[in-house]
Amino acid sequence: MSTIIIDGLSFALPLFIMAIGGIYCERSGITNLAIEGLQGFGAFCGALFAYCIAGNFAGNSPIPFYLAMVFAFLGGMLFSLIHALLCIRFKANQVISGVVINILAMALTEFLVKQINASIFGAASNKIILGVSQRITIPVLSDIPVLGAIFTNLYPFELVIVVIAFAAWFVLYKTRFGLHLRACGDNPHAVDAAGIKVGRVRLIAVMASGAFSGLGGICFAYSISANFSSNIYSGYGYLAIAALIFGNWKIMPTLGACLLFGLARSAGYELVKVLGMPSSYQDLVMILPYALTLLMLIFFSKKNHAPKALGEIYDKGAR
Repeated sequence: MSTIIIDGLSFALPLFIMAIGGIYCERSGITNLAIEGLQGFGAFCGALFAYCIAGNFAGNSPIPFYLAMVFAFLGGMLFSLIHALLCIRFKANQVISGVVINILAMALTEFLVKQINASIFGAASNKIILGVSQRITIPVLSDIPVLGAIFTNLYPFELVIVVIAFAAWFVLYKTRFGLHLRACGDNPHAVDAAGIKVGRVRLIAVMASGAFSGLGGICFAYSISANFSSNIYSGYGYLAIAALIFGNWKIMPTLGACLLFGLARSAGYELVKVLGMPSSYQDLVMILPYALTLLMLIFFSKKNHAPKALGEIYDKGAR
């Protein structure tokens, strides 16, 4: 049981921070199907920077890891400006913009990794090797029966994500900016009438989505993948979108959906080990979160209420 909780959290929390980014974007009125691409490009930026500076630190130094998180955060934020430019400035179709950004990120990062490895590092590889992040255990709290697993063998990024997620919740629900952002997704004309620039609020929301997605991407690269490659585009962005929809575009219910996906995935892996099944069946286990998504879609889709202005192109003169 402890293993299921430990592994489930390490998958659910990066997924959760990506979903929070999606909530910010979509609560502002901008449909965001680009989370997959944003997390991939952000992870690429963080992984490349960490690889370049790794030789300046001892092998067990955590500094490259934390700097990788910072640059993944910034990389995802900058790449999201493409989505913001298309959807806010040029009023392009938001769904098409998101799909194009996903394809662009996958092709661009694959090309860049191969070219950088060949021309700079002299290696014919399509990967940036990172290794797996070290884990930590919190004394005393880890000794609690069952729940102690939450504080055992944690990746450091899990603590970072919890802090950022709380800050994101506070900003969205307890600040004036959060009120303006949520209003932009329900009634942007009322926001504009109050003297608030809808485009600026939405721009910040899209950039937050990119930043959080990039952070989630580098966390997956340092845990599940141990490297950056095209494998980072494994559908996690779409799973984050599913989680925020099931969470009804609210942060705490979305956390519940992410935990459910994470625990289903880790429980499946553990079941394969317990039953002594061939390792090839572990690949089959990877479909569990997506199968669970389909089941939840059947039972909960009718109860979901998206922001009223989600996906609508805002036209100031069309009041």
